[in-house]
Amino acid sequence: MKIENCKYLLPFIPVILTCLLLLLGCGLLSGCYTFKQGITLLGYLNSAVPLEKIDNEDFIRLVKEIRAFAMDELGLKESRNYTRFVKLDRNYLAAVVSASAKDSFRRHEWNFPVVGRMPYKGFFNVEDARKERAKLEKKDLDVWIRGVDAFSTLGWFKDPIYSYMVNYSPARLADLIIHELVHATVFIKGQVKFNEELAEFIGSEGAKLFIIARFGEDSDEYRQIFTSDKDSQNYVEFIQELIAELDVLYNSKISREEKLMEKARIINAAKERFNAEYNSRFSDDNYRGFMELPVNNAYLELYRLYHTEDNFYEELFERSGQNLPAFISAAKKITKKGNPRQQLENALFQ
Repeated sequence: MKIENCKYLLPFIPVILTCLLLLLGCGLLSGCYTFKQGITLLGYLNSAVPLEKIDNEDFIRLVKEIRAFAMDELGLKESRNYTRFVKLDRNYLAAVVSASAKDSFRRHEWNFPVVGRMPYKGFFNVEDARKERAKLEKKDLDVWIRGVDAFSTLGWFKDPIYSYMVNYSPARLADLIIHELVHATVFIKGQVKFNEELAEFIGSEGAKLFIIARFGEDSDEYRQIFTSDKDSQNYVEFIQELIAELDVLYNSKISREEKLMEKARIINAAKERFNAEYNSRFSDDNYRGFMELPVNNAYLELYRLYHTEDNFYEELFERSGQNLPAFISAAKKITKKGNPRQQLENALFQ
C-alpha cells in the first residue's frame, strides 16, 4: 500500500540543519537523537558514488532525463541532487513515527530547531522508531510507524539516489524525484500540510508530463499511471469517508470511553465494507492489505495531512490554464507571511 512506503515526508530536516552544530555538544551522549541520526545520514552521504559508476546505463539515463526535465522544463531549482548513488541493503530509507490522540485527530508534534514543530520524527534504525512508539503509547496516544523511501535536505546536501530505486517504474521514479525537488525549491516554515500537498500535486502532474515527453501518450507507461491513480484515488476517498465518520463521533458529546468503543466498531465495520466492495473499487490486489492493518488515528491522520479534501490544487491548476511551469513559478513567490494557498492563487492571477 502506497502510504506504507512513502516519500512524502521531511522527517530529517531538523537533523540535517542542526547535526553539525550539535556534534560537539552531544558527541559524548549516545542517546542524543540529532547526533545519532545525523551521523547515520552523513555516513550514507559519504558512501555515495557518482551515478555514472553504477552498472545500469538505462537507469542512469532515466534519472538524468528526469532531472533535466524537472529543472529545465518545469523550472524547479537547479541543483546536484540525484547525481550520486548510495547502496543500501533494504528497500526503504528510514522509519518515521507519527502519533495522534485516540479520541480525536489532534496530531502529536515534535519541536525541532530551525524548522519548528513537525508532525513526525524519523529514525534510520527501525528499533529506535519502535522505542519511540513505546514511549508515545505510554502517553495513551495512537502511534504509526511507516517506511519512507526519500526525503529532501532542502539543498543543504546533495540528495542521492538509493539502490532500491533502480526497481521503480519510470513514473514512480519521476514522481519521487520531482516531488523531492519541489521541497528543495519551495519550503514554507510552519506550513507542513501545504508543503506536502504542493509537492504531492506537482510530483504527480510532473511525472505525467515527463512520461508523455519520454514515452508518449499512447505508451503503456502512460496508461499505467491512470490505472494506478484511479485505484489510489479510490483508496483515499474510502479513507476520507472513514475519517469523516470518525470526525462526527469525536465531536459528539458522549464520554471518551464511549467514543473509543464506537471508534473500534466504526473501523471494524469499515474493514468489512472495504472487503465487500473491493472488486468494484479496485483493479488489482495492491490495497487488500487494509483488512490486516491495525488502523488507528495516527494512520488516518496521514491522509488528513497529505491529501486535500477540496481538490484545491487540481481546480486551481485547471482555472489557471494547466501550465505546470507557471504553477511552479507562482509557488516560488510564496512567503511565510500569510495564507500560502491564497498567495499561490494570487500569484497565478496577478
